[in-house]
Amino acid sequence: MVDFSDIQKPTLLLHPGRVRENIRMMASRARAQGKRFRPHFKTHQSAEIGEWFREEGITSITVSSVDMAIYFADHGWGDITLAFPVNLRQVDELQELAARIKLGLLVESAEVVRSLGARLTHGVNIWLKVDTGLHRAGLPWDQTSAFLPILAGLEHHPFLNVAGLLTHAGHSYHADSPDEIIHIYNESVKRMNILRQSLASSGWRGLEISIGDTPGCSLVADFGEVDEIRPGNFVFYDAQQLSAGVCRVEQVAAAMACPVVAVHPERSEIVVYGGAIHLSKDWIEVNGERRFGLVALCHSTDGWNAPISGAYVSALSQEHGIVHMPEQYLAEIQPGDLMCIIPPHICLAAQAMGFYRTIHGRRIEMMKS
Repeated sequence: MVDFSDIQKPTLLLHPGRVRENIRMMASRARAQGKRFRPHFKTHQSAEIGEWFREEGITSITVSSVDMAIYFADHGWGDITLAFPVNLRQVDELQELAARIKLGLLVESAEVVRSLGARLTHGVNIWLKVDTGLHRAGLPWDQTSAFLPILAGLEHHPFLNVAGLLTHAGHSYHADSPDEIIHIYNESVKRMNILRQSLASSGWRGLEISIGDTPGCSLVADFGEVDEIRPGNFVFYDAQQLSAGVCRVEQVAAAMACPVVAVHPERSEIVVYGGAIHLSKDWIEVNGERRFGLVALCHSTDGWNAPISGAYVSALSQEHGIVHMPEQYLAEIQPGDLMCIIPPHICLAAQAMGFYRTIHGRRIEMMKS
């Protein structure tokens, strides 16, 4: 039985069984296709949850900050790629990390390569950041000439080892259907291989390809011509992934338990203690409306039920959440009850909260805590 009587304020609930099954699913798929699985740990940011990955044979990971790399190195991870363009103001910390672990770094300019080469005295693996359509960071995949000066510069620095090409097809998060997500993934893989072949014709052979986004990696049957995958969000999934058809209800492994503080039947709304500082202000769009979370009732066995059709978080302020609730449920809900809200983007909600409470009452620490 699940007992939530000790919950007094917004609390991020975790379903460990679902988490472990999600990890097992992605690890087994990568293993079956002979791909290196380097999961992104920015979603969970927890040493304990990291151990659940290790139990599935995972030895290499991805992080999104130097602080996160240090945290996981301190917890025994020895092969870490920092999938964020190098911040030259943190080179001293990168030097210390490189002395301890196998460290991968992202670059997209010859200037950064020169600076790293002049200051690092321990070997690191260098990945060239490629833009295959997200248009956030990286060099355009179809501009081979932009990559050549960087690769040429790496030849002059013995501690900078060329690893390959890395991309994040994050535009898949904005796709309208599973078919579009699959198309974006396959298109990104195709573009990366076109670039790899073009660079090989210029003498740069043996470059690996690293790709990773939860929507694409969850839906494609074949990862294609890549060497490693780096999904992260799949460990919990969230409202965005559920609404996009990326996962099933029973794969959603985290939800925010929020106390009900007021019920307004006249406007079909419930006010919960759970606002932007808990859920973030990310949203999903349904019929042109922004929804800041899906809403479920707490459940004595599984932690929470499937999301209620027609129920959603319609507005957020700092501490308040406004829940639109279908009329037939309003009479059942009273101040002091709990509602379980599935955040649109679980990465930001986890970052905001700093720890987890399992559905059976155990606290799991995060890097922030």
